[in-house]
Formats: sequence, structure tokens, C-alpha cells
Amino acid sequence: MSIVQYIIVRSDLKTILNWPLGAVIAQCCHAATAVLRLFADDEQTIQYLEDLDNMHKVILEAKNDTVLLKLAEKLKEGDIKHKLWIEQPENIPTCLAIKPYAKENVHQYVKHLKLLRD
Repeated sequence: MSIVQYIIVRSDLKTILNWPLGAVIAQCCHAATAVLRLFADDEQTIQYLEDLDNMHKVILEAKNDTVLLKLAEKLKEGDIKHKLWIEQPENIPTCLAIKPYAKENVHQYVKHLKLLRD
């Protein structure tokens, strides 16, 4: 079973809102760390973290906050565990990290999204 963690970040943070690359990467780090902590007792999260040198992450882009929030709602409806990162104090949704899952259990929710590119 191939366990993967999907991280979806708003591409407009850099392209339209002119956030520095480091700030965008920090959003991904915040969301990924938070979701691993929230679901630390989950069986697939434990398996994922047992082999640190072979973790598989896929970073995808959401064009804007509307796309990100719509994805969060679909994940909630499908009972797919995730963390929507809301940057404070600005209260801006920036990134979403899905807890580690077997790829076949979660890919259907993200297959319409593209890999994040520069």
C-alpha cells in the first residue's frame, strides 16, 4: 500500500498577492505539521512516519481561496481528515494538508488539481 500526503496551497499567494516564496512554503509546513499532530494516533499516519526517509508528499495548487475552501468542504463531506491552515492574524486560508492516506482512498478528491509550479 502506497501512503501519500497531499498538500494543497493557494498559487495566488505568490502570483497575485506577491507573497515571498519562503512565506508560501511556510504555509505548507504549518499545515503539514499541524495535520500530522492532529492525527498522530491514526494508523496510516503512524505507518507514514515510521519510514521518514521515504515519505511521499504531493504538493498541488489551488488557484485561490474559493478553490481551497471548496476542496475543504468536499473533504469534510467525504470524511477525509485534513487541516485547513488559516494564517493569523490576517485570518486568510492559505493551505490545506490531508493526513497520510493510501493513495487510492484520497486521490479522487485531488485529481483535478495540478502540481504546484513556480
